[in-house]
Amino acid sequence: MTMAVAPASHLSPTMARYFERTWTHGEGHRLFDAEGRSYLDFACGIAVTVLGHHHPGVTAAIKKQADQLLHVCNALGYVEPVSALAEAIAATMPAPLDTVFFGNSGTEAIEGAMKLARRTTGRPGIIAFQGAFHGRSYGSLSATTSNPNYQKGHGPLLPSVLIAPFPDVYHCYGGDEAKATSEGLAGLRKLLDEAGPESIAAFLIEPVQGEGGYNPAPIAFLHGLRALCDQHGILLIADEIQCGYGRTGSMWAFQRADIVPDVVCLAKSIANGLPLGAIVSRRELQERWGVGAHGSTFGGNPVCCAAGLAVLEAIAEGDLVANAAARGAELAAGLQAIAARDERIGDVRGPGLMIGVEFVVDRATRQPNGPLVDAILQKCADLGLLILSCGVEHNIIRWIPPLDVSSSEVQEALGIFTEALGMFEQALAAV
Repeated sequence: MTMAVAPASHLSPTMARYFERTWTHGEGHRLFDAEGRSYLDFACGIAVTVLGHHHPGVTAAIKKQADQLLHVCNALGYVEPVSALAEAIAATMPAPLDTVFFGNSGTEAIEGAMKLARRTTGRPGIIAFQGAFHGRSYGSLSATTSNPNYQKGHGPLLPSVLIAPFPDVYHCYGGDEAKATSEGLAGLRKLLDEAGPESIAAFLIEPVQGEGGYNPAPIAFLHGLRALCDQHGILLIADEIQCGYGRTGSMWAFQRADIVPDVVCLAKSIANGLPLGAIVSRRELQERWGVGAHGSTFGGNPVCCAAGLAVLEAIAEGDLVANAAARGAELAAGLQAIAARDERIGDVRGPGLMIGVEFVVDRATRQPNGPLVDAILQKCADLGLLILSCGVEHNIIRWIPPLDVSSSEVQEALGIFTEALGMFEQALAAV
């Protein structure tokens, strides 16, 4: 007889969890718990399952590859799905980005990109931006300031990682993008002058900040960043781990600004749930990095790469980047309509299907209201919708539905969200 074990009996409490539910399976855009209840999944494993659950093309690719070959370390030679995925990813990138190194995760991609930048430039400095999330290992953590708890007690961190102000349009500049851009670039230039541009290997930026609050960098700021890199021989690393793969209504978020980074870091959506990450750059840069300068036992696993090929095929065949733009506009319009009649919402922002809804105590002061967001998330889950929070104060609800989400699902989610807001108002009144 098998005894039931409490879910948390032997799991580390270090992992923070949004919900105290046990998940059993998924189908399409629905996730199911151990009690058989269905949830519309707009959390997507934190922007990972961009094609939902049990996608037929991805599932078939995984099964086929698993029957052929589960693992060969790429150091031993070549495996067809690995080479094919590198070619397919390169085909989505603008020139001269044509060469791919595979790892296991976004954090690993950031770590590798930082190593690449230092070794190829001969410079130690990395400049990241306030509010960014780049990962939890020591190099990536040194550039992560989206939550003070992540760095607390883990020092000393990687030296020569400097943090520049991010042009936070809503919080710091009252919605004035021009001012955010000019002052953001001025702050960056000041930091660059103090450090000495000849000591800086790379700027590391999320074109749209994820964990830090779904804050898009102004397009003009990204233009200025690219110009500073060109002026001083600094590499521009775009962290597209959460904002890439069609999420913003363009294949890559940096394309919104019509710029080309020197290095792009990918993960999350890349294999619809299997662990995979990638560093993309021009070939000459990785040749200068040098043979044996970096490696991975499991990175570029053939099953993960087979899944990655199926993801790109589904995105292309379903025109899902365009769908993300269209459904994102529909979702944003619905959320803005809700915000117009609910003063607890201070801001609705973000391109495509990467939308942040910020809750405040007071619109004038923009004081964050994290407890309200926590309550709303739980209400939505009780009503059958999974959404997540982000931001230092956890007061921003992030909307990251699958790229192939339908109009009817968008309306269903908006309906549940509206109902949850109303229920919480009633709960407050009762108290």
